[in-house]
Amino acid sequence: MTQTPAVSETTLHVTRKLAAPRELVFKAWTEPELLAQWWRAHAGFSTPIADVDLRVGGKYRLGMLPPNTDQPLVIGGIFREVVPPEKLVYTWVWEPNVPDTQIPSGSGPDGVVAPGETLVTVEFHDVDGGTELVLTHQFFADMEMRDKHGQGWNGCLEQLETLLITLIVGNQQKWDTFVMKKSGGC
Repeated sequence: MTQTPAVSETTLHVTRKLAAPRELVFKAWTEPELLAQWWRAHAGFSTPIADVDLRVGGKYRLGMLPPNTDQPLVIGGIFREVVPPEKLVYTWVWEPNVPDTQIPSGSGPDGVVAPGETLVTVEFHDVDGGTELVLTHQFFADMEMRDKHGQGWNGCLEQLETLLITLIVGNQQKWDTFVMKKSGGC
């Protein structure tokens, strides 16, 4: 008889302190133009797909392209909770072009996630002039899948930190223009 791992064993928790205001971190997580600049597991990857319909029930689709390949690794899902700039909850499912060994089969309680889905919660907390990002990714089939996703998330968060530094330190005018456009200013 196969034993199912405990939920705590198949839940990934990542906490990261970012030297940027949470409004900026939230925008980087939800605006396609900014997601395309950081959502990748490693610096050598690119992000050719970044589609976001930011509302409860809205869909998202993200694709990262490893070097020397022409087939992106694509995930998508549905937003279950959207509380700008505090919290996001969304489902996560790999599209079929990912090899079977990389597709987690959801192990959540009945009705929480569908087979093949996992659930991501991202919280953005104001802390000491920056943001504490708390990511919880739940319902992996096993600890190996949890750990593989942990490596991917940590790589993505390194890319996010690089983008935030660039926006704040090296390119303040570009960020100010982006905010003005999004807020309906000049």
